[in-house]
Amino acid sequence: MSNVFIAFQANEESRPVVEAILADNPDAVAVESPGMVKIDAPGRLTIRRETIENLIGTRFDLQQIQVNLITLSGHLDEDDDQFTLSWKH
Repeated sequence: MSNVFIAFQANEESRPVVEAILADNPDAVAVESPGMVKIDAPGRLTIRRETIENLIGTRFDLQQIQVNLITLSGHLDEDDDQFTLSWKH
């Protein structure tokens, strides 16, 4: 199984998104570099709107993650509630 990954600019807007990803994906690992946070996960990674909203205490549109998104790897499946990267067989 190959890893999927997503990388964000390292800033205050991305912090709750990264925290939510790590909370919802226990096998995910964050690697911080100057100016960037890359999150690797084996096979699948899901970003849930509800988890981000619980962290920030307000409504969140998942499309907002694209403002700080640098790159991603995997097949993308998204709707209003979640954003999932995976390698489908």
